[in-house]
Amino acid sequence: MPRPEASVVLPPSFSFIRIVDRIHMATAAAVPAPVRRSPRQLRTLRKLALGVAGILGFLVTWQLLPTLGLVDPRYFPTATETLAQLGQEMRDLEFWRNVGRTLTAWGIGLVIATVLATVLGTVIGLVPFLRRATHTTVEFLRPIPSVALIPLAVLLYGYQLQAALIIIVFASFWQVFIQVLYGVADVDAVARDTARSFGLSRGSRIVNLVLPTALPYLMTGLRLAAAVALILAITAEMFIGNPGLGREIVFAQSAGNWPVVYALVIVTGLLGLLINLVFRAIERRSLAWHQSVRGEEVL
Repeated sequence: MPRPEASVVLPPSFSFIRIVDRIHMATAAAVPAPVRRSPRQLRTLRKLALGVAGILGFLVTWQLLPTLGLVDPRYFPTATETLAQLGQEMRDLEFWRNVGRTLTAWGIGLVIATVLATVLGTVIGLVPFLRRATHTTVEFLRPIPSVALIPLAVLLYGYQLQAALIIIVFASFWQVFIQVLYGVADVDAVARDTARSFGLSRGSRIVNLVLPTALPYLMTGLRLAAAVALILAITAEMFIGNPGLGREIVFAQSAGNWPVVYALVIVTGLLGLLINLVFRAIERRSLAWHQSVRGEEVL
């Protein structure tokens, strides 16, 4: 007779071990893998960390200078005192009205300067005769300081917004005009001749050839003009007396209220930083196809 097969007797803990192994495998599968950051993200985080460290170092140095008596605290208040005053100013409705007045003058002047500079730069850049005829005039007018026009602006419009706009437009105009002029002149000669050989009209050549070539120059000029326009808007308020942050700085200085002076100066710096970041983001989005902004970080 065949011998009966011996049954394998498993230890009581065998089934328990299998259950534990399955639970362990399921738990390991549920745990997400560690996130690997791309080199670009690491560069951005590194730049952000360095920026924060720089700001903290600046604030600590600012706090120590008057505290240790290295500068007169009556004219150079501590960082904590200035920031406390800034918080108090931000709770005042008149402060935000002055910010709005400054940004209004900035925006109107920037729009006028951009439109004029884009149109004139394109027309003069497309016509070699006009470019040669206006070269000397442009090189004569461009170096004139905008502040030197303040007496003329006050004489023409008094202490009104129009006087400030003259200063803002004159300073911002050249930033865009020169860039557009170079952008229009940078059109590839082979591409231009090819477009002519295919019988494209002048309007079609401008839309499909000139504008794409000049757009990076235009965006760079617009970003530079935005910063210059803000500087001149505040300068005009300080010297002409238009309502805004610049005039409030002068009033605080005349009253000897130095914490307010430094608090408002911080506000102007923050506005400049915000404007630069906004226009950098616009430039990146509008020129995403261009090699000049590929891989570039906004910060």
